[in-house]
Amino acid sequence: MVKNEIESALKIIPLGGLHEIGKNTCVFEYEDEIILLDAGLAFPTNGMHGVNIVLPDTTYLRENRHKIKGMVVTHGHEDHIGGIAFHLKQFDIPVIYGPRLAMAMLEGKLEEAGVRDRTELRTVLPRDVVRIGKAFFVEYIRNTHSIADSFTVALHTPLGVVIHTGDFKIDHTPVDGEKFDLQRLAEHGEKGVLCLLSDSTNSEVPGFTPSERSVYPNLDRVFSQATGRLFVTTFASSVHRINMILDLAKKHNRVVTVVGRSMLNLIAHARNLGYIKCEDNLLQPLHVVRSMPDENVLVLTTGSQGETMSAMTRIANKQHPHIKIRTGDTVVFSANPIPGNTIAVVNTIDKLMIQGAKVVYGRDKGIHVSGHGCQEDQKLMIALTRPKFFVPFHGEHRMLVKHAETAQSMGIPSENMIIIENGDVIELTEESIRVAGKVQSGIELVDTTSSGMVSAKVLQERQSMASEGIVTVAAAIDWTGKLLAKPEIHLRGVVTSIDRSLLLKWVQQRIEEILSVRWSEFSAGGEPADIDWGGLQGTLEKELARSMRRELQCQPSVTLLMQIPDEPPVKVADGRRRRTRPTAQVAS
Repeated sequence: MVKNEIESALKIIPLGGLHEIGKNTCVFEYEDEIILLDAGLAFPTNGMHGVNIVLPDTTYLRENRHKIKGMVVTHGHEDHIGGIAFHLKQFDIPVIYGPRLAMAMLEGKLEEAGVRDRTELRTVLPRDVVRIGKAFFVEYIRNTHSIADSFTVALHTPLGVVIHTGDFKIDHTPVDGEKFDLQRLAEHGEKGVLCLLSDSTNSEVPGFTPSERSVYPNLDRVFSQATGRLFVTTFASSVHRINMILDLAKKHNRVVTVVGRSMLNLIAHARNLGYIKCEDNLLQPLHVVRSMPDENVLVLTTGSQGETMSAMTRIANKQHPHIKIRTGDTVVFSANPIPGNTIAVVNTIDKLMIQGAKVVYGRDKGIHVSGHGCQEDQKLMIALTRPKFFVPFHGEHRMLVKHAETAQSMGIPSENMIIIENGDVIELTEESIRVAGKVQSGIELVDTTSSGMVSAKVLQERQSMASEGIVTVAAAIDWTGKLLAKPEIHLRGVVTSIDRSLLLKWVQQRIEEILSVRWSEFSAGGEPADIDWGGLQGTLEKELARSMRRELQCQPSVTLLMQIPDEPPVKVADGRRRRTRPTAQVAS
């Protein structure tokens, strides 16, 4: 039986990672089978008050959970595995394949989230091929990145081979000696690659990305010049960088104490797996190094991106319970700010300098290199794989456009490549590539303090409270729609030139006006039991907020605490109603 074109097409649906940095999540779908490639998170922007984690909208996966056959993990960065524990609370993933370090990190996350029993974790080695469902064979190809145990994957499908680069750069002198398996890429290129999905993060930067080893002599120089305590902050997952820092600490006769939960966890896993090698006595707890001479101490911390709750940020804000900056300390930022984090990073640096620290930072110092390939790395990837079709992945829009231009300069026709957004459905056949539709996409916001999702309405309310303040009004209303007493009003964070007594009088008049005009809408049944107190409360809140915008020129969030009698009035013999005592009962 000959299948029609739609049935035989491979669908590729990114749910995150396009037109942005972070939450990389991709769906591959063939007929009635889905496999996922990575499931990452992103961190909130300044306007996302109370939000800890940003995830992609997984509505499509929830609706098609019966099709999910497994997941492929490329490496252990949070923007590739950080969302998995949250997704497993909403749908099962039968099996997850990934490198040893990523699986070790993921197992701890799943245990902590209480979802370890919702999937099976299986580790892979370079050139391993695993079968997922009937349609997919996934081959793991070693690449080089800023974290150990990182892979490019070749998806063998009924239509041909699709290569997803994962995050990569081409490092010919990797710190751990694990070189990029360029030979295997070239072999696929010789046989024929149907489509290449390639990391676009550094597509605007010419040349090759420098080797991780190029950082070593520059850090060595900084370490040799530090006379007091030495603080170093970098990405917690930068295993190669951490290895070098530990080597240099030993060379310069410094004992290392690690501060920050994510870095402690990563180092523990990496040491267990042999990716970090150091003597046990090199690493010491904080209470031990506090009694040592300053020139023999190195504090390795999280917080290179100015994250609010990270160790370095709390130190800079004088909020860390055990560490205070002193004159003579040297602080090294061995990382460049991710787009969107620059202001937070420079604010942290300023605070550290004000307290007397010498802060070493900036691209010109040579103490950080990217884990993502630049234009020449990207050209080499295209030259080796020689794809028929090309899709730039992982990056903001301008990065995707520039990567497409690079691919075109390498001989890929413009009609054989597409630039897409999250939610776009790529339909790939042996002869064509096109965008065939769109699925629901966007973001889901998580408040980890309550283990709950933050809806758009809640976020809007938080933004309103943060920017305009909040007005709380307490009003007691009887069964006839009359105020029983003057309302009380409380303002928090509201800027207005109106005197408080005048404002209270205005609020009372406005409530009485609304009640006189609209009371009949909520008491249409004529009996106390028929009164729609909830609808009345919502209307009063909405009308008060609208009036304040118009009359007071401010837009605070308005909350009405409405008190009603605890019992309805009862009829007496003459047919009249006797009122009950108006005790407080807040309408829900």
